[in-house]
Amino acid sequence: MVATSQPLAVAAGLEILSGGGNAADAAVAAAAALNVTEPTSTGLGGDCFALFYQAGSGAVFALNGSGRAPKELTINRLRREGFDRELPPFHPYTITVPGAPAGWCDLVERFGRLSMKEVLNPAIRLAENGFPVSPLTAHFWKIGFEKQLKKAPGGLELTIDGKPPQPGQLFKNPGLARALKILAAEGKDSFYNGQIGRAVVQVAREAGGCLNEEDLAAHRSDWVAPVSTTYRGLRVWECPPNGQGLAALLALNILEGYDLGTLDPLSTQRLHLEIEAMRLAFADARWYIADPEFKPAPVETLLSKDYAQQRRRLINREKATVNQVKGSPFISSDTVYLSVVDGGGNACSFINSNYMGFGTGIVPAGWGFSLQNRGANFSLDPAHPNALEPGKRPYHTIIPGLVTIPTEGKSGSEKLEKLYACFGVMGGFMQPQGHVQVLTGLIDDNLNPQSALDRPRFCIINGEAGGPVALERGIQAEVARKLSEMGHDIEPDSEGLFHLYGLGQIILRNPKDGVLCAGSDPRADGCAMTY
Repeated sequence: MVATSQPLAVAAGLEILSGGGNAADAAVAAAAALNVTEPTSTGLGGDCFALFYQAGSGAVFALNGSGRAPKELTINRLRREGFDRELPPFHPYTITVPGAPAGWCDLVERFGRLSMKEVLNPAIRLAENGFPVSPLTAHFWKIGFEKQLKKAPGGLELTIDGKPPQPGQLFKNPGLARALKILAAEGKDSFYNGQIGRAVVQVAREAGGCLNEEDLAAHRSDWVAPVSTTYRGLRVWECPPNGQGLAALLALNILEGYDLGTLDPLSTQRLHLEIEAMRLAFADARWYIADPEFKPAPVETLLSKDYAQQRRRLINREKATVNQVKGSPFISSDTVYLSVVDGGGNACSFINSNYMGFGTGIVPAGWGFSLQNRGANFSLDPAHPNALEPGKRPYHTIIPGLVTIPTEGKSGSEKLEKLYACFGVMGGFMQPQGHVQVLTGLIDDNLNPQSALDRPRFCIINGEAGGPVALERGIQAEVARKLSEMGHDIEPDSEGLFHLYGLGQIILRNPKDGVLCAGSDPRADGCAMTY
C-alpha cells in the first residue's frame, strides 16, 4: 500500500512494489515522483528523513538525510552584513547542503531490492513526458511564483513561459529528468562531486551565498538510533534531533496522564489539554533540539515519564498558561510526506522537503529543481543550542512517524515490535501537532485512518510555546469562544489557510490479521492505494 499527496506518485510507488521492489524502493520512487509533480514542496534541492520498519527483525531504523550549513557561514559574518536577529527567509545564506539525493541512495542501498535506475524510472518518465498539474499544487505554485520564483536566479525554469502552470496544464521538466538520470546511473557522488553539484554551488554564490564545493563533497547521511516513547501500550517512534519529532513524543507523554477518550475530541476541555501539552512540548523542543554533534539534547531524561509528570503539573485545566518556558531535565532524572507498507510487512515512513514551498526559489541553471532554505531555522543567538555554526545542521521541522506494538518473542525473553501504523503529517511546525492529533484520534478514539485525518485540527502558529492558536473550520464557534475566555489567543479561521493544519498520510496494520487500512489527507490532492 502507498499513500502520498499526489496520485501519480502513488502510482509510481505501486509500480515499484508490483515490480518486485520493497517499501524502501517504493518510498524513494514516490519521493522522486513528488519532486516532479509537486516541486512546490520537495525535491533534489531539499532534505529527507526516514523511518524504516524491518518486518523480519521487528527493528526500526532512522535515516537523517539533512544537510549542513556552509563552512564559510558564521554569525560574525552575518552581523558584519547587518543580520543581527534573523535572516530573510529566502536569502541565499539560508541554503544548506541538499541532503535528499544522498538520502534516497542510502535508503535504497541499505534496505532496497532494486537498482536506483529502476527506482527512479517512473519519475524520469513523468519529468520527460509531462504531467497535468493538480489543482492544489497549481494554487501553491502560484503563491511560490510570486514569493520566490519570479525574483530568484533560475526561478523561471519552474514556470511555463514565465508564468506558473494552471490546473490541468501539462508541465514538463527536462532538466530534472536529466538530473535524475545521472543520479540513477552514477549514484550520489554524481550530485555531490559532479556537474550537478558544481551548478548548485555556482548559482548559490552568484546569488550572494557562500556554499562551496567542499561543503557538498563533505556531505553524508547518517543512520541514527530513533527515539520513542510508549503511549497507551503502543510505542511511537520518531527521528531524533535535529528533527522536531521529540516535540510530539513530549506532548504524548504529558497527555497520557489524562483520559482523553472520555472527552469529546472537539470539546473545549479536550482541545485545551492538547494545546497546553503542545505548548509545553514546544517550550522544550525549541530550546533543546539542535544538531547533536554540536549540542546533544538530554533525550532520555526529556522522554522520561517522571519528567512528563513534572511538566503536566504546570497545566491548569481551567485556564491557559501561554507563557510556558522550557523545563530543566538535567536536574531530574513546505514538505511532502509519504507512507509505504510492502507485502513482506516492511514499512517506510518518508518525508522530503524544500521548506517554505520552493525553498529559496533559486534553481541551478538547467537542472529543474530549487534549493532549500533550511538555514532560516538557525538561531542567531550564540548562546542558543541551535545557534548557526559552520557545518552544523539546523533545527528541522520535517518528521516521519511510526507506531509499533511491543510484544514478546517465542522464547518469552526477547522483545519484538509489530507494526501498527506508518504515518506522518507535513507542514512546518504543524507537524508534531499533527502527529499528536492524528494519534490521539487513532488510539484514544479508535478512529480509522481516514477519519483521523478528516478531523478538524488546531495549530499553534509557528510552533511558539506562547503563540496564537488557529482553529480549523469544523470546530464550533462556541468552543473557540470558551478557549478564548480561558486565555488562549485564538486566531480567526480563514478558508484560504487550510494548508496551515498540515497534510497527512496513514497506513494502519491490523495486528490480528495483518490487513492494511489507509487514509490520505483531504486537504491535499493525494490518495492511498494498494494492488
